[in-house]
Amino acid sequence: MLWQTFFYSVLLLSLLFRCTGDESLPEVTGSEEAPIDKREREALYSAIQGFVGDSWNGSALYPDPCGWTPIQGVLCDIYNDLWYVTGLSLGLVYDNSLACSSSLQIRPELFELKHLRSLSFFNCFISPMVIAKMGWINFASNLESLEFRSNPGLIGKFPDTIGNLTKLKSLVVLENRFNGELPASLCNLKSLKRLVFAGNSFAGMIPNCFSGLQDLLIMDLSRNSFSGTLPSSVGDLVSLLKLDLSNNLIEGKLPQELELLKNLTLLDLRKNRISGGLSNNIENIQSLTELVLSNNPMGEEDMMETKWEKMKNLVVLDLSKMGLRGEIPSGLTNLKSLRFLGLNNNNLTGYVPSKKLEALSCLGALYIDGNNLTGELSFSRKFYEKMGTRFKASKNPNLCQPFEMVISESHKRVLPLGVKPCT
Repeated sequence: MLWQTFFYSVLLLSLLFRCTGDESLPEVTGSEEAPIDKREREALYSAIQGFVGDSWNGSALYPDPCGWTPIQGVLCDIYNDLWYVTGLSLGLVYDNSLACSSSLQIRPELFELKHLRSLSFFNCFISPMVIAKMGWINFASNLESLEFRSNPGLIGKFPDTIGNLTKLKSLVVLENRFNGELPASLCNLKSLKRLVFAGNSFAGMIPNCFSGLQDLLIMDLSRNSFSGTLPSSVGDLVSLLKLDLSNNLIEGKLPQELELLKNLTLLDLRKNRISGGLSNNIENIQSLTELVLSNNPMGEEDMMETKWEKMKNLVVLDLSKMGLRGEIPSGLTNLKSLRFLGLNNNNLTGYVPSKKLEALSCLGALYIDGNNLTGELSFSRKFYEKMGTRFKASKNPNLCQPFEMVISESHKRVLPLGVKPCT
């Protein structure tokens, strides 16, 4: 029994020794993964607190923000065996996202997160605020995606120092209230694939400096107040797939350089002040699937002068409210993929090639109302049933419907409104 008493005495002493603490013993972390850099963690806490309010206690709520207590909207990655923040999304993207305070502030600690690759603000800035120029250069080495979406409080000029972030691949500035001119420094972002500045209050001329953006795939500057002519350097965007400049004040002729965009699938220039007629270079962009030029004062341009049959990939063609004249070109009836054709509110004359248009099996919407077309519509009942309200031919004083169709009870309910019977 003595040996058992001795054993338990030794064990008790051992436990007591451990309880007094021995600095040579390893610290228990509860995780075998890499720790987050201490300065990085403190910078993250402070940066987020600046946006969501002083009552937010990051160290208590998320003691391990890159490990077992992740923060919604925060992404991390390992560099040199330590966690660093690589993605930060602020605003109510999801129900459990970090909501921004009405009295937020951009603290300097945000720019200490130098490993950030993506930074996003969604519905975050509600009260009026001007984004300062300072600090952005700290993101130059790594930031690839920067987004300001739906921030009604963002006013003033867009910081031209963001033009120093040469690693950016995506810059989205959507539905804010930025104003002033678009900084020419943005043309330094030669790695850009997506450039979106839609739905703001930008004005002035679009910078003519796009020659270096040869990797750009999407450019959307719609819903602003840009004026002046479309810059010729847009022709240098050789990789461009989508170009949307709709709802601006752009004027003058379309530049010949547009025909150099051999990969372009969407060109939307609706609701501008573009004049000078349809350039023949449009027909040379044979990759186009959507061409929207409506609500531009093109003047007395004859549609017959454009070789529409060359644009065989067109799915959407909207040429409404442009003052176009001449007959409906037969080349349009060769566009076998066409689903939408808008020719309404022009000065078109001549007969409607009903049978050829009906032969376009994909066509699901046809608008020819508000012109000076003449003669008899010879579409079948099946065509009218298929189109429904997506076919309009009213406000053509000399256009008529076959009398036998008008008096037929079976046809009355499918005939388009506003077209008189032939006599």
